[in-house]
Amino acid sequence: MPELPETETIARDLDGALQGAVVRSVAVHRQDVLRDPARGGRALTGAAAVRLAARLVTSLTGGRVTAVYRRAKSIVLAFDPARYAVVTPRFTGALLLTRGEASAVRHPHDCLTIGLDDGRTLTYRDLRRLGTLTLLDHEQLARWDEALGPEPLDPELTAERFSGILRGSERAVKSILMDQRRLAGVGNIYANEACWRARVRPTRRGRSVTHVEARTLLAELRGVLAESIALRGTTFRDFQDAYGSKGGFAPMLQAYGRGGLPCTRCGGTLRETHALEGRSTVWCTGCQR
Repeated sequence: MPELPETETIARDLDGALQGAVVRSVAVHRQDVLRDPARGGRALTGAAAVRLAARLVTSLTGGRVTAVYRRAKSIVLAFDPARYAVVTPRFTGALLLTRGEASAVRHPHDCLTIGLDDGRTLTYRDLRRLGTLTLLDHEQLARWDEALGPEPLDPELTAERFSGILRGSERAVKSILMDQRRLAGVGNIYANEACWRARVRPTRRGRSVTHVEARTLLAELRGVLAESIALRGTTFRDFQDAYGSKGGFAPMLQAYGRGGLPCTRCGGTLRETHALEGRSTVWCTGCQR
C-alpha cells in the first residue's frame, strides 16, 4: 500500500499543481469509499450514504484549493472555506490529475471526480475500494491529527523521544514502527528496510533496543524514506503518482520482497515470516541482531 514516500510524492505533485484552483463540479461514483467522522469513520449504506455524498458535493463545489499535504499515509486536500478532504489510498487507491480528453473518459474504478475551473479533473480511483475519503472541518481535522503519532522526518522527533517510543513497548520493533499512533507514515516496506539498514532484527522486542541502536534505527529510517521520496516511491504493481507514473525505488530494496535470497551485505540468508500481524517480515540471519 502507499506509505509515506508514495503519499508524499502524490501530495507534493498536487500541492504544486492545484493551489488556487477552484472546484467547478464534484461527482461521487462509489459511495462505499466515503467515511463520516460523526459516525466513527464507518462506511455508510443506503440513505445515510446518499446524504454523505450529497454533503461532500455541496461542501466542495465552489471551494478553492489552498494546499495539499501528507499526514501519516493520508493526503489532505485543504479548501477555502475551511474544509479538508482526507484521502487514504491504502492498497490500490490513486489520486490522478488529468486534462482534456483524458478527463472526459470515466474509468470503471473511479470513485470520485472533481472538475476544476481550468478544465482539469482530479480523480480518486480505487480498484478494490479499500481506501477511504473523509470530509472534515477544522476541529475534526485537529482531532484526527492528534490521534496520530509523530512524523519520522519531523526534526522535533529526537533520538531520545524515538528511543522512548521503542523502549516503552514489549511489541516487536517492526510492529511499533508501523503503529500509526506511535509513529505516523511508516508501513511494511520501509519498516523492513530500516531494520535491515540498522542491523536490528525486526522481531526483537522494543524494550530490548538500546539507546544507541534506536538512534541508528531512526537515522536509517529517515535515510530510506528520503531516498525513496527522491525516487518517487516504490511501485510493485498498483502505486502511481498524480500523473499516472510509477515510482523508481523498488530496485533499491535490500530486504522487502527478497526472502530466501542472500543478504547483499553479509551473504547470510534473508529469512521471511508472516507471523507478525500477517505481513511479510524479512531479515538477515547473519547481520541483524
